[in-house]
Amino acid sequence: MAPSLLPLTSLLPLKGIRVVAWEHAVAAPLATRHLADLGADVVKVERPGGGDFAREYDSAVNGLSAYFVWLNRGKRSVVLDLKDPLGRSAFDALLDRADVFVHNQGPGAAERLGVSYAALRARNPRLIACAISGYGPDGPHRDRKAYDLLLQGEAGVIALTGTPEDPAKVGISVADIASGVYAFSSILAALYERSQTGQGAEIQISMLEALVEWVMPAAYVAQYTGRAPARTGARHNFIVPYGGYRVGDGGSVNLAVQNDGQWRRLCEIVLRRPELADDPRFAGNELRLVNRDELEPLIEASLAEDTRASVEARLVEADVPFGGVNELRDVLEHPQLAARQRWFAIPSPVGELRAFHHPLNISGLSRPAGGVPALGEHTTEVLAELGLSLES
Repeated sequence: MAPSLLPLTSLLPLKGIRVVAWEHAVAAPLATRHLADLGADVVKVERPGGGDFAREYDSAVNGLSAYFVWLNRGKRSVVLDLKDPLGRSAFDALLDRADVFVHNQGPGAAERLGVSYAALRARNPRLIACAISGYGPDGPHRDRKAYDLLLQGEAGVIALTGTPEDPAKVGISVADIASGVYAFSSILAALYERSQTGQGAEIQISMLEALVEWVMPAAYVAQYTGRAPARTGARHNFIVPYGGYRVGDGGSVNLAVQNDGQWRRLCEIVLRRPELADDPRFAGNELRLVNRDELEPLIEASLAEDTRASVEARLVEADVPFGGVNELRDVLEHPQLAARQRWFAIPSPVGELRAFHHPLNISGLSRPAGGVPALGEHTTEVLAELGLSLES
């Protein structure tokens, strides 16, 4: 399917905001890409000899890294050697003129370079400085290196994911994504506050804290009942029936029963087992959860009598929530995404690429226009705007 172009409008709420991004990998690049999506001028400062190491994760996108393509469209890439006086001088000049500074360097890196918030604020009181770290700026784990897998383990996500026999990590970089989204939203709040006070702010985002926020329902269960929710594979560990159930033609359908009205209609119309709706073993979600080993085989036995198409038709009739269990190739051709024109074309060093329109669906907001930058593509351009050059 060819990429679609969304109509362009003039509304870019962060136009005129300069962001200096001293970043790598996923968390900070996600935050700053969304700032670029809203019109900010994001200057990505990369190291000589390779830049952001996410550039080398893979070569899946016509020679470019899938993660890098996803996270860095719309930015300007500047290569600076921060150990060299000229490079450091240029970095300082960028920060002196910046509205926002975002970094996710290793523990203590900003302090060693002399770009702690206190040092920056003395020179640029309007600066909003956002640091993303694994564990936060203090505490016993402060100096630990942090990667997504490690934080999934620390936050209890792995303990909640997988089957009873085999715990598993989530298949996407959920710790990075959580912290990146909280960084993005915190920066927007700080920009609004600055518009009222004229003062910048310090933001400290902890990957651990971002992810623990997301596991709190399960943590509450553990705290107040003394037992952790069970790992249940593709099914829910709080709600039954909720998850993928096999049907007769070898496929499966995702059910998401949220209340007793939906449960009754599922039994009567979809399963054709009306007696289950009044079975005392399954009267309410808590009992269905306790007795899931008895209930779920009954559900699949009933669904095994029909094809996925016929089961889905009855689910529509019954107004019971359901969905497909799609492969990634199905997602890429999803009719809902096509109907809403979520795909568009962006330039890159290897030619035009397909991109997914961001989910910041503000009325009138323009489609992001920037492409994926080559390493150092904008160094000369950005430094010239500052009246600088790396030529000695």
